[in-house]
Amino acid sequence: MRVPLWAGWLAVAFVAALCFPLVPDDSLQAKIYVNTVGLSGVIAMIVGVLRNRPEHRSAWLLFAVGVLTFVSGDITYDVTELRLGEYPYPYWADLLYLSAYPLLWVALSRLGRGHGERDRGGIIDAAVISTGIGLIFWVTVVGPTLADAGSPILERLVTIGYPLADVLLTTAVARMLTRPENRTPSLRLMSAGAVLMLSGDLVYTTLSSTGEYTGGYIDSVFLMAYACWGAAALHPSMRQRPDTSLTAQQIGRGRLALLMIFTLIAPALLFIQGAADPAAIAWESLGIGAVVLFLLVVFRMWGLVQQVKTQAARLGDLAMHDALTGLANRRAFEQALTAAVASVSPTVLLLDLNGFKTVNDRFGHAVGDELLVAVGQRIAAEAPAGSLAARMGGDEFAVLLPSDTETANPEDLAVRLRSAIHRPIRAGGQDLLVGASIGIAEPVGAAAGDPVEILRRADVAMYAAKADGGRYRTYADDLDDAAGEEARLGADLRTALDRGQFHLVYQPIVELPDGRVNAVESLIRWTHPERGNVAPNDFIPVAERNGLIVELGEWILRTACLQYADWWHAGVAPERIGVNVSARQLAEPAFTDIVAAILAETGVHPTRLVIEVTETAVFGGGAAVRAVRELSDLGISIALDDFGTGHSSLGLLQTLPVRILKVDKSFVENVTMAGRHAVIATSLIQVANGLGLVAVAEGVETAEQAAELYRLGYRRAQGYHFGRPAPAAAMDGNASARRSRGDREGGATSRGADRALADRTIKGS
Repeated sequence: MRVPLWAGWLAVAFVAALCFPLVPDDSLQAKIYVNTVGLSGVIAMIVGVLRNRPEHRSAWLLFAVGVLTFVSGDITYDVTELRLGEYPYPYWADLLYLSAYPLLWVALSRLGRGHGERDRGGIIDAAVISTGIGLIFWVTVVGPTLADAGSPILERLVTIGYPLADVLLTTAVARMLTRPENRTPSLRLMSAGAVLMLSGDLVYTTLSSTGEYTGGYIDSVFLMAYACWGAAALHPSMRQRPDTSLTAQQIGRGRLALLMIFTLIAPALLFIQGAADPAAIAWESLGIGAVVLFLLVVFRMWGLVQQVKTQAARLGDLAMHDALTGLANRRAFEQALTAAVASVSPTVLLLDLNGFKTVNDRFGHAVGDELLVAVGQRIAAEAPAGSLAARMGGDEFAVLLPSDTETANPEDLAVRLRSAIHRPIRAGGQDLLVGASIGIAEPVGAAAGDPVEILRRADVAMYAAKADGGRYRTYADDLDDAAGEEARLGADLRTALDRGQFHLVYQPIVELPDGRVNAVESLIRWTHPERGNVAPNDFIPVAERNGLIVELGEWILRTACLQYADWWHAGVAPERIGVNVSARQLAEPAFTDIVAAILAETGVHPTRLVIEVTETAVFGGGAAVRAVRELSDLGISIALDDFGTGHSSLGLLQTLPVRILKVDKSFVENVTMAGRHAVIATSLIQVANGLGLVAVAEGVETAEQAAELYRLGYRRAQGYHFGRPAPAAAMDGNASARRSRGDREGGATSRGADRALADRTIKGS
């Protein structure tokens, strides 16, 4: 096996560092040994810069110059000692040593800065760490040195220069360690080398002040720092700066524990000095240090409060406004409608665009989004003062018209809205024409005091208007009888979402051959109070056509993440949970922000979430592909569902950051048959393995299929053989492992409508 250059260098340099104590102390061989390792570290850095060509090349070269200056100090020290028989203090080597620290500090600061916003909280955290270390140096070295009037002033200044330089370097190192985005292999090695150097300096300074320093393993620590720095430059991850724009700034338990330790340094030193010699307690230094640490903690807490307020405001704005059009969203509209029903008897106008799907299919989602923005602006312009215009999802809009609003005639407003929307709209360099079907509902009869019923009636009236050729209709009782099945189903979908008729079930994805649950896929179910169980393949297409799929998909994602968080806290969570996402969701401009907000709200780590998309959903490129890439950048795994049945499967693997291929069940059901039936399944696992992807076989219903798939190379599978979709209470992360073989095979024989209900999930249209 070929060993990477950085790993080979690190191993050799570490062995050389650890072997240094075997060389006789203060011998010529020891001096040559140390300087050879130091210079080789500088050469490794230069080779790494030339080989990897980082975008922040100047910072790496500056760091190499700083290390070379430090090594030059070692060489000067050794040459002086050999020539004079002793080393005068201070001397030229000390100038080189002290000159190296500012160079290293500037380089480390630039290397760890990254792209994105400045993290002020992280800067304060680094200041807390540096202040704590500086307090240790001041009490143990700097204070006693300054108080020693018997030493020459230059000697004392040089002596305290070393710990002060270490404190300076600590600020840059602490900043690197407190930024989670700096956890690339290169910056980890860089931080490790800096920590080794600072540790060696701390021990060296402490022992030198007592005259007990003898080198040996302490010098090995400096050599290990050179080894880490050379490996950091040679590692390929040094090519790019860390991206801080996607990093959530928060205090984890590890950072909180670290800050707690450093804030307790002042009282710890007080106890230590008091136990050794109460009369020698450095009251002034400890007092100042304690006050500085206290103020830094106060600033940090104030910053956290401001950050929470800012995030709350952003989340509130995101929760109540449509990110694309800037209008109120469905949630805000429903809240306003609920409040209005109790006081002013509002009228609701529900608008659905005619011809929008044609625009999307012909010109793409980007042009469709421009069209929606223009329509939203025209609706807002026509809505009278005191009313509320909202985008309900997809190409559906609404206007809430309180009865006390000026010009509150809903039919007149409907005429003006249709006229405004029908005018040509410039989008994507094209003059586009769309119309609008408008449904009007008032709080009369059974709808009085019931906002859900008002919305349902407006929906029924809107579908009736669409059936009439795209006009406007006011709800009447006979429309419920005349409305088509899709119209009634579309109206019932809204009621179902508002009244909690949807629920999720979860199907296990297992490892072969032992059947251990590796992940689960969340699937939506609808229990209608009159219709009973409505199959997903009946209501999902309707939700996609009327735009409700966007809000329904958000509910599914939030519910699945909340459930996963409950499993995680209970200690029974699988490694990952999968959620299906439709093409319309991917086309939403703020979809990635919504996903990130839900993950932050529920506490689920992005790496635990799998977003499943179909080939059809991303085939058109544009906004859908951008959304998939943004989700992948967050750390979310992307699964290509029903793989092999779409438009251009292999081409998508070259353009999308796919991690998981879910092989369609049509290639699995005949895998045990001889001849051509297993060819595609065999080819797909070879493609997945060749690209380093995880392949999941869907629709596995028998033990024979599972065994044959394992023989072909599949290590993940999903299907009735391993478990039916079940409610959350039945999923404890080990259900399939405990299920007997007889139970498995008994459940595997059920096909037909029940199987369609289990396997149908949200897919892109």
